[in-house]
Amino acid sequence: MLNNPSRRSFLSQISAVALAAAVPMPAFALSASSAKSLVDKLVADINAVIDSGKSESAMYKEFERIFARYADVPTIARYALGVDARSASAAQMHEFTKVFQRYISVKYGKRFREFIGGKIVVNSARAIKSFIEVKTTAHLRGEKPFEVVFLVSDRSGSARFFNLFIEGINMLLTERTEIGAMLDQRRGDLNAVIADLRKLS
Repeated sequence: MLNNPSRRSFLSQISAVALAAAVPMPAFALSASSAKSLVDKLVADINAVIDSGKSESAMYKEFERIFARYADVPTIARYALGVDARSASAAQMHEFTKVFQRYISVKYGKRFREFIGGKIVVNSARAIKSFIEVKTTAHLRGEKPFEVVFLVSDRSGSARFFNLFIEGINMLLTERTEIGAMLDQRRGDLNAVIADLRKLS
């Protein structure tokens, strides 16, 4: 593990550029219509959860199921770890990915719970380089509508979203920054980060 925060920061910046280019591999089989169809189903599932009236904990379980079904979780988790993913063992990556999936589901599930009484509407899809950008609008009661954007690729072998923007906030970069800060605080100890993420979720 890299224990020098400044070196980690420098290498993470380099890695961020490389990974940003590497995440959306050529989507030869993926079209804008198929990506939109995926997000239509994803949004329908999210809307169903926020309309369900279920308890908070039950909603988080549903959001985790949705995240696992529609997101390229391994790619997102590896991106969040940055350069430290290279030195992690297979067992560590497996455990980190599993706990990260739960952590991210609760984190973004809290945001989607704010949509209770509202809905998300899918607007458009277009190819950008080698991935598909699908734009949606969140309509909340008593608030001005805002944009939620999903980036979709078939790099994993099937169509999945690999990034999410809520009101312009980039999920990949946000999680890279936050997980990197956690690693720095724990002197690069990935096992400690895994344990703490498990507590947080």
